[in-house]
Amino acid sequence: MLFPKNLNTYKNGLFKVRIVNDNEWGDGVKPVIGVTGNFDDLEGNYLLKEYYVLSLYNAGGVPVILPPVDDDSLIGSYVEVCQGFVFSGGGDIDPYYWGELPQQRLGQINPLRDRFELTLARKIIERRLPVLGICRGCQVLNVAAGGSLFQHILSSMSHHQKAPRSYPFHEVIIKEGSRLGKIVGSRKIRVNSFHHQAVKETGEGIYISARAIDGIIEAIESVAPFFFLGVQWHPECMSDISSLNLFKALVNAARQIKRENMT
Repeated sequence: MLFPKNLNTYKNGLFKVRIVNDNEWGDGVKPVIGVTGNFDDLEGNYLLKEYYVLSLYNAGGVPVILPPVDDDSLIGSYVEVCQGFVFSGGGDIDPYYWGELPQQRLGQINPLRDRFELTLARKIIERRLPVLGICRGCQVLNVAAGGSLFQHILSSMSHHQKAPRSYPFHEVIIKEGSRLGKIVGSRKIRVNSFHHQAVKETGEGIYISARAIDGIIEAIESVAPFFFLGVQWHPECMSDISSLNLFKALVNAARQIKRENMT
């Protein structure tokens, strides 16, 4: 049992953490899903919001927090231990990594986290391991593949809501036949939004699977046949079935990796 029985609700009732048995998760194979954490360089703290842990648990995974490190061998160990990955949300990425000078509206950057996540993402892409990038995480996956970002979105439409994190703020249009479309079962969904950077040019082997009404890229996937998906919104904060299905799809892909490793 991952959580005690008295942990049955999460903030305003948005999440219900169910105590389940292995039979509810198919054959009982629970893959380890590594979630990238943040690093507070002023206080020396590693940080991660609990939304991610609860979402992965509800989807049948075993979530573990991956502290940002500047050690290639340790990052390699993360890849060996985990069968799937979530790149979490956070601050801006240094435009150095796609060959641009910093602009006036660039937000705070975290050099250690940038180096760590880009190194980890490239190892994951090389190994073709299941990965879900969320908000900043979506952007990290694109940059790791050689793509670029808008340092600050210029649009008449807001992409940073002044509303509860669980509130679906705007609509996204999903490409027909995409992995994302198959997971959520719809061409249109409403999502929350908390970003001012976004994918500009896609990286090698990456295609666009969703856009907002104003044309801003909201989701990316790999053309290669493995689970590589980045979404610009925060499904871990939402309580709809589409959000849960994103995490279930990741966990299912990681479960297959674990089964293969067990044979």
